[in-house]
Amino acid sequence: MTTGIEQEERTDSESPDEQLRIPDVLPVLPLRDIVIFPYMIVPLFVSRERSIQAVDQALAENRMIMLAAQRDLEKEEPGPSDIFEFGTAAIIMRMLKLPDGRIRILVQGVSRARITMIEEMPNFLQARIETMQEVAPPASLETEALLRNVRSSLEKAVALGKNISPEVMAIVSNLDEPGRLADLAASNLDLKVDDAQSVLEQLDVAARLRRVNELLAKEIEVLTVQQEINTQAKGEIDRSQREFYLRQQMKAIQAELGEGNELAEDIAAYREKLAKSKLPSQVEEEVERQLKKLERMHPDAAETATLRNWLDIMVALPWSKTSRENLDLSKAETILNEDHYGLEKVKERIIEALAVRKLKEKPKGAILCLVGPPGVGKTSLGRSIARAVNRKFVRLSLGGVHDEAEIRGHRRTYVGAMPGRIIQSIQQAGTNNPLIMLDEIDKVSADFRGDPSSALLEVLDPEQNFSFRDNYLGVPFDLSNVMFMTTANLLETIQPALRDRMEVIRLSGYTEEEKLQIARRHLLSKQMEENGITGKNLTISDSALRDVIVKYTREAGLRQLEREIGKICRKVARRVAEGKTRTVNVTVKNLPDFLGVAKIEPDELLKHDQVGVATGLAVTSTGGDVLFIEAITMKGKGALQLTGQLGDVMRESAQAAYSYARARARDLGIDEDKFSQTDVHIHIPEGAIPKDGPSAGITMATALVSALSGRKVRNTVAMTGELTLRGEVLPIGGVKEKVLAAHRAQIQKVILPALNKKDMEEVPKEPQRDMQFVFADNIRQVLDEALMPPDSPENSAADPGAAENPAPDGAGK
Repeated sequence: MTTGIEQEERTDSESPDEQLRIPDVLPVLPLRDIVIFPYMIVPLFVSRERSIQAVDQALAENRMIMLAAQRDLEKEEPGPSDIFEFGTAAIIMRMLKLPDGRIRILVQGVSRARITMIEEMPNFLQARIETMQEVAPPASLETEALLRNVRSSLEKAVALGKNISPEVMAIVSNLDEPGRLADLAASNLDLKVDDAQSVLEQLDVAARLRRVNELLAKEIEVLTVQQEINTQAKGEIDRSQREFYLRQQMKAIQAELGEGNELAEDIAAYREKLAKSKLPSQVEEEVERQLKKLERMHPDAAETATLRNWLDIMVALPWSKTSRENLDLSKAETILNEDHYGLEKVKERIIEALAVRKLKEKPKGAILCLVGPPGVGKTSLGRSIARAVNRKFVRLSLGGVHDEAEIRGHRRTYVGAMPGRIIQSIQQAGTNNPLIMLDEIDKVSADFRGDPSSALLEVLDPEQNFSFRDNYLGVPFDLSNVMFMTTANLLETIQPALRDRMEVIRLSGYTEEEKLQIARRHLLSKQMEENGITGKNLTISDSALRDVIVKYTREAGLRQLEREIGKICRKVARRVAEGKTRTVNVTVKNLPDFLGVAKIEPDELLKHDQVGVATGLAVTSTGGDVLFIEAITMKGKGALQLTGQLGDVMRESAQAAYSYARARARDLGIDEDKFSQTDVHIHIPEGAIPKDGPSAGITMATALVSALSGRKVRNTVAMTGELTLRGEVLPIGGVKEKVLAAHRAQIQKVILPALNKKDMEEVPKEPQRDMQFVFADNIRQVLDEALMPPDSPENSAADPGAAENPAPDGAGK
């Protein structure tokens, strides 16, 4: 690679040897961003491999090389068509190899030359050239005038600030050859490649001299404008210095008159505030150092305003201001029960934390992470906990945060810098021990500006956060007194190291009874107050509330339920505003008058026992759900087809179920020849929703065996569990959510893996009372519970084509 770098062009008043013979064939060195003229001595850096080979070839022969500019500067490997036809035949005077593999050569232009043909050698370009002779002008007044004009223009350019060395100017004053003077002037004008090339290609010396004279005139115009701009800028600086001088005089006059200094008054006020703030010694030293720096600053300097903003935040932060905690456990428990119904596990954990704090002055408490679907009360629970322990509550939403500076702050050197959101929250709370709720921590993202999750590692680590250093403050702040809580909908998207620092407490969806109690105790009174009505204006029966829960909402949380109750309250508020003061009684019968027709058909079990349709249980981001898995057989060659937008894990589960059924065909009452003569299609409805996970393994196996054997699946049974090739049923997660979904769908029997029996402690009593639970450790137990016996009258009464073409009526949700 060849680059015309470091254009320290030097000229030599002595011409090269006139008897030097220039060969007809020379290696070609393509140049970028530079044109070499005859008689000029120029250093060049060569880095391209082909260019280095060309230099080596020239040194091996006669040190002569053809220098030609390339048309496209960005082209890394120029070909014959990418190089200008005119160039300069030059001699390599010196060569130096550099440690990075490049070489530095010193070349001197010998003669203009034209490339007649370029041949691509294996490692370099080689050209056949023709030396070009100048057309010297006859001695005339015009030529003399042009010579003088070029000389005077060069002198004027130097006077205007053009960087031309005195040695070059000395040669210019003594040079009488028009062609060489034109080349010398052009080489010192920093011309663009196209302009320099036009000068090089001009063989008529008089025309070349005129062209250079035009370029010099243009350069002088640019230099004149540049000098005017510099003069104007210098005038602005002089004006600023004059203003500074006058202000200093004004200060002296104010001092004589006894008038106050505004900056000095501000500094005194800062010192007074800092004395009350009781700063740590390290912070106090830094603030004092910055105050002394402020005393020496000009009041109107930009840095003065920046430093004042920093000091304002430093004095506003609650370095030693602490709110007094409520350590009365019974009172705290009463407040938690007032604000939230249920959630016993979370409340118990909070009371335990308070008990430890009561016994130990400064314990290193765990960071609680409340995980659950939207609307189950994670954020409101944090607010309730803050009220129970008598701490200030600050909610910090992290959804969509992707800049590390949002957590750690910006350095003061940036315009508009400010502290991170943690320090801002402390300042907002006004105490150094608030409860900070980091909401939606699972939705933090990262980009080229850093990873906020990594910055949170220090914030949420009790071993480190006693000396949290915000970039804006530049001094450590003690976060060990702060009670941090976080919320998330999903754990999978949280960085593992960050997840490891938190104690996870799962909040599952509410049962129908829990929703009814919460609506009666909290939501109804809240919406009535917000809509300006009272209990004299509206009453809602429990049966009506149940219908709102079942037929107008489908959610794990309570947000949609609250909106529907609010809609009822607004319609009543309108009646009251119109003067109709009679109490409105909302019942099941008149509920559609307020909310319209039912929006949701509740999850229900299949209307009939069917062949090839099994009821499964799943967990989504909004809680538990029931899903129906359909299997159908048709004539074919033993292919297995899967549809319903299934993920890789679920596809593998289906394949495992098929392999198990095929291997145990005789035991399961399936004709073994059926596998080679029948294709099986397994489908999970709601194909627009992606589905994945291993917990549908036993459900797919049940539907598959039912379709192949012709035995009906009991419509009152739902199941969940992972299946192995040996037929074992492995444990799964989300038991509580799945059981609640089955209870909503009025399922009578639920089949769970035997190893999940311990998880039944978390399931509310209501579903355990209303449903039967079977804990299976083998698929045979599942099939015995889910399928009708082979000799059952229901099976014999079935349509003979049912196994081939099941009709999942009632399978919709």
